Amino acid sequence: MLLVYNSNINFLRRVITIFKWLQNEINNIAEKDPAVRFKIEVFLYPSLHAVINHKIAHFFQKRKLYFLARLISQISRFFTGIEIHPGAKLGNKIFFDHGMGIVIGETAEIGDNCVIYHGVTLGGVSTSKTKRHPTLKENVTVGTGAKLLGNIVIGKNVRIGANSVVLRDVPDEAVAVGIPARIIPKTEEDYYMWHI
Repeated sequence: MLLVYNSNINFLRRVITIFKWLQNEINNIAEKDPAVRFKIEVFLYPSLHAVINHKIAHFFQKRKLYFLARLISQISRFFTGIEIHPGAKLGNKIFFDHGMGIVIGETAEIGDNCVIYHGVTLGGVSTSKTKRHPTLKENVTVGTGAKLLGNIVIGKNVRIGANSVVLRDVPDEAVAVGIPARIIPKTEEDYYMWHI
């Protein structure tokens, strides 16, 4: 009897945790997108669908149910236009703004509170079975059409400009733009530091 009671309590705790996570994701999208008029609208956002489906696919991927994980991932891609490999690791409060055409590779890692715009690729540059995709730390914003390629690390609070191609690590608090991406100063003081 005690075992059944403990199982029920654990199940309820998990359900509450899932609902709190979902509430945080909905609030995050509502805060980041000025087009949201009512929170109920967020349930129609491809970003929310992609993140939920990825959590499910990643759950199966970790349990070596690869086909099922990939099936969920592909169905999600079909409906959202956002392709996230089930092996990718996503933090909390990720917002795919518009989302269409986003590709996130198997060994990519995305930290909490990141914003990724449409047409972004977090891709690999090799076919090795090791870590070959980018890692984004917390609070990263990646502009439309940017390509981040290889086993690189994008630091905390970084902004990547639209259509940039990032092939090297980017330090914390930086702004990277261009093809190939280069670091540009955030302030006038930084401007003089870079141009002496």
